[in-house]
Amino acid sequence: MAETLSVADMLPNKFEPKRKNRFILSIEGIDSFLVKSANRPKFTTKSETIHYINSYRKIGNSKGMWDDITVALHDPIAPSGAQQAMEWVRTHYESVSGRGGYADFYKRDIQIKVLDPVGTVIELWDIKGAHLTSVTFGDLKYDDAASLMDVSLGIAFDNCIFQF
Repeated sequence: MAETLSVADMLPNKFEPKRKNRFILSIEGIDSFLVKSANRPKFTTKSETIHYINSYRKIGNSKGMWDDITVALHDPIAPSGAQQAMEWVRTHYESVSGRGGYADFYKRDIQIKVLDPVGTVIELWDIKGAHLTSVTFGDLKYDDAASLMDVSLGIAFDNCIFQF
């Protein structure tokens, strides 16, 4: 006869799920406590189809690609999230003079640290060569007194190293 297991017997004793709100994101020039949300990196690659007689095989393309990430910042009065984002924008392009920046100045490294319940780093994403692709300073509304302002950063990068 079949034995019915209890839930305690089916789950491991040390099971603790990762929580979305336990992370620290570090970008040079932007205070970590301003970070409202971020997404972890996403890797994509294409497959190639090789046709042979009346069948085919699929193989992975050797050029994988890291997709852009989005980071949302709180925008308090002081320190201003919009001001810190604009300082990074100015290393890319200075609108007053029309000068473009050097990659050495506008590319930055980012770290995403995922934490366990006691604050130990259990996941570390080292993002290399990050630069802005878009900055959205949000919209303004007279009829919405309860909403808070935020700044959204679109970030592309060269490489990513995952340590766990």
